[in-house]
Amino acid sequence: MSKQANTAFKSGFVSIIGRPNVGKSTFINHVIGQKIAIMSDKPQTTRNKVQGVLTANDSQIVFIDTPGIHKPKHKLGDFMMKVASNALQEVDVILFMVNAEEGFGRGEEFIIEKLNSYKTPVFLVINKIDQIHPDELFHIIDRYKEKYDFAEIVPISALEGNNIETLLNQIKAYLPEGPQYYPADQITDHPERFIISEMIREKALHLTREEVPHSIAVVIDKIERKGKAETVHIMATIIVERDSQKGIIIGKRGTMLKEIGQRARVDIENLLGSKVFLELWVKVQKDWRNKASHLRDIGFREDEY
Repeated sequence: MSKQANTAFKSGFVSIIGRPNVGKSTFINHVIGQKIAIMSDKPQTTRNKVQGVLTANDSQIVFIDTPGIHKPKHKLGDFMMKVASNALQEVDVILFMVNAEEGFGRGEEFIIEKLNSYKTPVFLVINKIDQIHPDELFHIIDRYKEKYDFAEIVPISALEGNNIETLLNQIKAYLPEGPQYYPADQITDHPERFIISEMIREKALHLTREEVPHSIAVVIDKIERKGKAETVHIMATIIVERDSQKGIIIGKRGTMLKEIGQRARVDIENLLGSKVFLELWVKVQKDWRNKASHLRDIGFREDEY
């Protein structure tokens, strides 16, 4: 008889919330073992819920990554905060992830105020512990315990993998008995178009640094498989807000756009398991983050959240 038959199968949904740049996407990518959430050292990288599915013999955990909690400055920011708030509804566990290197501030206070509205068990996950002296950890824990009655407190390093298994085991202890929601080999509920667009956007963010902030989006225009070898042809458009940003993305004689494409292609080929021909274009849509019609065209649909 199988192990699953002897042991009650547990399943549930876990939301990860925190300020921008605390390592939520890095954590999901580490746990799932494959890149499904883009990672950047710039805040507000994640714009949509990213569901990472971790299936074991005795359990299935569905992780929901959220945009970093921040004060919205445009319609896109409003959308991101609605996504983050909705991701806290009807889940089994909430992970409040904080950066061990950063002190307790207004952002953390704001999130704790939101958490007081929910009865869901909240774990304090202190990330990036590899970047601090161990003695500092006790002070961080004491400060947060004064502010909220956490169900569990778990220090981790998402980058190094420290204490991840401990966290996963503690999450399982809080999950109810339930069905397997997704097939065992499925790691996310997002279509490949979404993941491919995020991979391209990640490379653009990394390579342009502060020159082109979060005023870029990527739209996949076409995915087509051709030939016996099934080479995947992908056409995508990078959307920017200003002509100057278009120049930066393209670069001198197209060098920047070429570099973005080359780096993105490596990740996409790993994702699809096929040779990829990637063709990138750049388009200016002025002030797209503040125009509802542009947001809908690019894929940010409030009715889906």
